[in-house]
Amino acid sequence: MEPLLALIADWWWIGPAAAGAGTVGWIGVRSTRRRALPAGASTTDRSARAWANRPLSKSAARRLEFDAALLDLQRSRHAVTRGRAEVKIADAEVMRAQAERAASRVSSDAVSSARARLTAAQRELRAASAEIRARRAAVRAAKAMLPAIRAGSAPLPVERLFAEHDAVLVRWMAYETDPALAIDFPVMSDPTSPLLAEFLRAHERAQWLRPASTTSRLEPADFLAYRDAVRALTHAFERAERAARRGRDDGPPVDPADAWGRMASDWAEQAQRALAWSMENMGKAASKSWNERHTKRARKNDPDA
Repeated sequence: MEPLLALIADWWWIGPAAAGAGTVGWIGVRSTRRRALPAGASTTDRSARAWANRPLSKSAARRLEFDAALLDLQRSRHAVTRGRAEVKIADAEVMRAQAERAASRVSSDAVSSARARLTAAQRELRAASAEIRARRAAVRAAKAMLPAIRAGSAPLPVERLFAEHDAVLVRWMAYETDPALAIDFPVMSDPTSPLLAEFLRAHERAQWLRPASTTSRLEPADFLAYRDAVRALTHAFERAERAARRGRDDGPPVDPADAWGRMASDWAEQAQRALAWSMENMGKAASKSWNERHTKRARKNDPDA
């Protein structure tokens, strides 16, 4: 067990004792990996436990992120293939609904519903296509890191994930062990808070998927599952912390698609304002230039003016 987790396992009781009654504390960190799998655990989750105690070769440990990125790219390609099939099926449903509507067999609502399904399928296909570009970039990045990892100037992929995971736990531990933080931000120790409850669920999943050590055997699919769990844990903690520091609990997280939509709308609005401002200033400058030229011409033609 790593030094940080060993410390947490031995001293989990310090959090509640220091922060006072009602705090979450560190109960569960010590025994999370010994309990049954979390509800809804997939086959990928179960494979992590089956391979946990088998050693991983140095070559495989160095290539783990690269191999995982290739697997991620393959999954994205499969998602695009499925998306194209879904679009074709939805398009056929639209044509069938239109034909039945022409024969007065169905109402116009059926056609509208079919079109809505087609639009949703097209949206999913566009998202999957965009995902492929991101996965390709991840493959290139992982490949570029291989020489540094082999030379020892960069940590192993699992070591880097361990560091990210531990960093979140240390940040959370500060709210559990520092009485001042516990008083200033009580929501960070309140399990009834929806955002903190979400963080605790993410913590349980990430802790379960965490390998026993950096040398434990980890398949690319297991690495992806642990990586995604650490990312979800980090995002959940940051949402809870932001809400706590604002003095309120915002409830469920914002849908990323909605957030990107609002951001794109803001960018478009700013661009329109910048364009209008630019055109207005260009018009003023042109008018000023024309007036100056007109005045000079008038003075030249009429020296007495």
